[in-house]
Amino acid sequence: MSGGRLDWAVKSSFQSYVTGPIAQGSWELRGGAATVGSNQFRFHSAKGTYEPDTGAFEAGFSGGVHFTGHRKPDGSSQLDLTIANPAVRIKGANGTLLADMTSKAKGTGKVTARERVPLAALDLTGVDLRGGGTAVNLTGVPAKLTTEGAEAFAGYYTAGTQLDPVNLSADIVTGTARHESKAPTPSGEPRKQGEFTGAAVDWGVRRTFREYVTGSIAHGSWKVTDGAREGGALFRFADGKGRYEDGGAVLDASFAGTLRFTGKDLDLALSGVEVEVKDHKGTLSADVDRAGSAREKAVPLVTFDASGLRQKDGLASVAEAPARLTAQGAKAFGGLYPEGAAMDPVSLAVPLAAGAALPPLPDVGHGPSSEPSSSSSSSEDSGVSPTTVVAAVTGGAVLLALAGYAVVRLRRKRST
Repeated sequence: MSGGRLDWAVKSSFQSYVTGPIAQGSWELRGGAATVGSNQFRFHSAKGTYEPDTGAFEAGFSGGVHFTGHRKPDGSSQLDLTIANPAVRIKGANGTLLADMTSKAKGTGKVTARERVPLAALDLTGVDLRGGGTAVNLTGVPAKLTTEGAEAFAGYYTAGTQLDPVNLSADIVTGTARHESKAPTPSGEPRKQGEFTGAAVDWGVRRTFREYVTGSIAHGSWKVTDGAREGGALFRFADGKGRYEDGGAVLDASFAGTLRFTGKDLDLALSGVEVEVKDHKGTLSADVDRAGSAREKAVPLVTFDASGLRQKDGLASVAEAPARLTAQGAKAFGGLYPEGAAMDPVSLAVPLAAGAALPPLPDVGHGPSSEPSSSSSSSEDSGVSPTTVVAAVTGGAVLLALAGYAVVRLRRKRST
């Protein structure tokens, strides 16, 4: 199994509480996690096992979300909770969602960090995962907080509390193996200066901009072409080439790929991405095409902190470097954000030795044919009653989930 995503809002009312007038807090994404729909978090890069004969399934996902609220005078937060690297384990009609959790106990403030906490019990009554295929897709799986989950949730909810339903997809890989990208660099040991090829830069632009594009105002989407790739909350511009000095601490690079956002009153394309690093400061530039305007070449969009640029394992790299919008960048985005606004962080990897492996891009897999509903509140929060749904095996039998909420699809390969 390799590639897929888990979409989960955790608990809609908890999100509202965190960001509302009582807690006056916020949340932030970590490890390439993204948002999807109106309130779900997307965890990426499914890895695990699936047994078609028994239907047993286990998959781990990457990424996390950090909630904070009730800010104290010393700058710390009374509410401080991180949920990361969720995993789903299914056997028969029973399933468990596990996660790495760090929380600050309500009242005492004691911080506890635990891995693989069985956070939620999943109800898969009537669902049969046997049969095999090229992908497993589950939609709307009911979830309830476990006793251990309630403890790890820092006492904000009791065991048995209904959480938001879980959606996931995972690609089933048989007989093949995926390999990390290897940079086509010249053979030899790392050099202090010279030319390089095969570099990559990852940038998500800005989370709220992505939500604006796909939301109720713009009703739009984005598309990556010309070698650009998408994964989780990141866009990768690849095939970077250029020159470097001092082991990559000073460099100029150009990258392949085009990223285009379209929607109501929106048509913005970024291509010809370039990165310059000097004196611990990075600048990411791009050619900007906006509907009704002439193309602007090499527009400096953001500056980022490159002080963390380090050389290791044949790569000069910096991960998730904080980035700020430039004046020219503010203009390119139509004034939606002011100069100096925080944008998504920039990650850069430059190969300085033969065969150096680039960091993997978050892998969201192929996914179901349609995205989850824009509203995914649990029945407790929304007042919606559960309904019987059909579980389909493409190219095979149709199974009725008599008491379930989940839709299961196993995409089979067509015979050739």
